[in-house]
Amino acid sequence: MRRKLIALFALSACASPEPRPAALPMTTAEPAAPIASEAPAPSASASSSAAPSDIPAPIAEIQKLAKTSSRAYAIVRSLTDEVGPRLAGSPGDRAAVAWAQRTLAANGFANVHTEKVKVHRWERGAESASITIGGVVRPLAVTALGGSTATAPNGIEAEVVEVESIAALRALDKHAATGKIVFVNQHTRRTRTGQGYGEAVGARYRAAEIAKPLGALAVVVRSIGTDHDRLPHTGAEARDDKGIPAAALSNPDADLLHRALDEKKTTKLKLTLLTKRHPDAESANVVGEIAGREKPDEIVLLGAHLDSWDLGTGALDDGAGVGIVVDAARLIGTMANKPRRTLRVVLFANEENGREGGDEYARVHASELAKIVAAIEADLGADRVFAARYLGAPEARPTFAKMAGWLAPLGVEPDMSDAWGGSDIAPLRALGVPVVDLAQDASRYFDFHHTANDTFDKIDEAELVQAVSAVASLAYAIADMDGDLGRVPEPKRKERW
Repeated sequence: MRRKLIALFALSACASPEPRPAALPMTTAEPAAPIASEAPAPSASASSSAAPSDIPAPIAEIQKLAKTSSRAYAIVRSLTDEVGPRLAGSPGDRAAVAWAQRTLAANGFANVHTEKVKVHRWERGAESASITIGGVVRPLAVTALGGSTATAPNGIEAEVVEVESIAALRALDKHAATGKIVFVNQHTRRTRTGQGYGEAVGARYRAAEIAKPLGALAVVVRSIGTDHDRLPHTGAEARDDKGIPAAALSNPDADLLHRALDEKKTTKLKLTLLTKRHPDAESANVVGEIAGREKPDEIVLLGAHLDSWDLGTGALDDGAGVGIVVDAARLIGTMANKPRRTLRVVLFANEENGREGGDEYARVHASELAKIVAAIEADLGADRVFAARYLGAPEARPTFAKMAGWLAPLGVEPDMSDAWGGSDIAPLRALGVPVVDLAQDASRYFDFHHTANDTFDKIDEAELVQAVSAVASLAYAIADMDGDLGRVPEPKRKERW
């Protein structure tokens, strides 16, 4: 399910609390995250809402259509029920690519095609962990982090050293972790914007990378999630082919381990991860278009990622995003008055465990980037949009604020802080393509994110439809505007990690 230190969350999944090293390649499976002030106040220039009479007729029509004829809920149900888990390079991933082609064609898209992408392929395998308290073996709910190396077949048993954060891990005495399992007990705050996830996710992504040079044998982290279920959260770690085993404990089991260590009832943990790394596999970005009426070669790109983790069925992450962008473009395609420009839906490969789909798309389409007027990504579940943000030419901000004001009937506020874009469209932003965030309420998202509990029953249809309406409204407005949004200024193109 996945990045910046100041700005409200974009539609994507999560960021490190530390600046990103410049040498870290864009192709790593970096978590995409929201980091920003939790309760932003819209700027004075953006706080006015459009009256119903000021909203252009096509935007009003979209908002009415979304209420009466949205298919997003059915699309998410189809993907999760008919395909299910779709980890990159797996049979489920291949089935998802075929499903996406059928679904786009059936929903009126033109130029439906695939664009090949080589993806990191990793397999989970059997996994277990336990501690012994008072002579009783207590099994712990555990899951390997994406890309983790395997333990020996009979596992690892070693003393545990606990730290409360990545900063505390970095500050460990040089020999404190030697020959031990490091336990990073970093808690995740529940927030609407996703800020709490952004603060915590570095523990998952960086822990093994930092602990290995300290001589640690393995790493376990408290799940980066806001729930209290015994369902651990997976997610990518920094890729290292010679790394140490890394896993996440469910939050209740992390509490148990902490108490046992604190009360000196145990000092050891046993961990078994029978993961497998395979040669890179072939997957694909899946593309479809709703052609513009006057400028069909100019593009407004709507993106979501097609892959998911293997524990659940990827309903929230990112089946919901797929449903949102497909249905938003489909609704626009049913209108008699189509926008000037083409809407292009891109369902990206392997956002979760490699981000190769977004990188490959930017590489393959480098020659047409000047024609991409804006990119919007949906990757924060199924709940409602509450804010709209923008990053492009500064002189286009007033125009964006006016268009964002047309979302007032949906309860969406314009917010003039910079947009981030999302994990899959970040490579486009780095090349100057303007990006728009339609920020969704993340209050409950991280209860289910990257767990076996990410299933279709978590989708609220009414909330999903509101998100579709917001995305479709703003996508139409940008696709039909007289001018354009310029380019992202050079200093703001880099990922703000």
